Amino acid sequence: MNRVGVVALSFAAAAALAHAGTGYAQNAPQPAAKGEYRPEVGQAGKDVVWVPTPPELVEKMLDMAQVTSQDVVFDLGSGDGRIAIAAAKRGARTRGIEYNPDMVELSRANARKAGMSDKVEFVRGDIFETDFSRATVVTMYLLPQLNLKLRPTILSMKPGTRIVSHAFTMDDWEPDQIAAVEGRDAYLWIVPARVNGGWRLTHKSGSGEEVIDLEILQKYQRFAGTAKRGSSSAPIADGRLDGDQVSFAFTGADGVKREFMGRVRGDRMDGTTKLQTGTNVQFTATRTTK
Repeated sequence: MNRVGVVALSFAAAAALAHAGTGYAQNAPQPAAKGEYRPEVGQAGKDVVWVPTPPELVEKMLDMAQVTSQDVVFDLGSGDGRIAIAAAKRGARTRGIEYNPDMVELSRANARKAGMSDKVEFVRGDIFETDFSRATVVTMYLLPQLNLKLRPTILSMKPGTRIVSHAFTMDDWEPDQIAAVEGRDAYLWIVPARVNGGWRLTHKSGSGEEVIDLEILQKYQRFAGTAKRGSSSAPIADGRLDGDQVSFAFTGADGVKREFMGRVRGDRMDGTTKLQTGTNVQFTATRTTK
């Protein structure tokens, strides 16, 4: 995304600038009547002021998200269109959402100059009223409080969706990757599957079928909890989600460590159990409570 409350300012000053944009939102501008619109760095927007993302960082953000022709990319607050156009050049189906109609027209003109008009779409809209649920990649350059406002919507997206932000984080949701280009940071999150609650896991063992009841406590892409096997229980260790890929382990009362790697599909998990003895067996788990 190409909008933020000037990076060099403190958060307090940036918030003040964003607040100043409120008056702008109440008097939505109309497209420029004549000539090509020329935005000014620091100009007010609906929620933030506009500062363009450097081209090198644009490419780094798209690299982090591993954007390909298989992706659907939404750039929230697309400014002059540079991130959306760069994603389109990689073959992705791309849509830029921008509140300022002059910026929308400028983005369309920039797409024409880049020969990308047929691969990227720019629409005027409010990012908080836009449905971007079909995105596989979301890019943004917003203030921290706006990231937090979007966070519940983002966490409800399909597991594996990649989110890339220039400069600002998601508070206590730790990024999966951080990169820096010429002193500017970019952050990547991968939307995790939702596994919080109770699960019943079964797999083969030397004595037949083993049943394990899991109680999972999830915090974003990490989780802990307990695994109950018969009358004994043990803490879940190394609980991790990478989109819909899940991994965790526990050591039972018999002293045998069990490591699990699999995939989450809604209320079901399937994968492989690796026993400390070196034996691998298939497991299946179904959700019992949420």
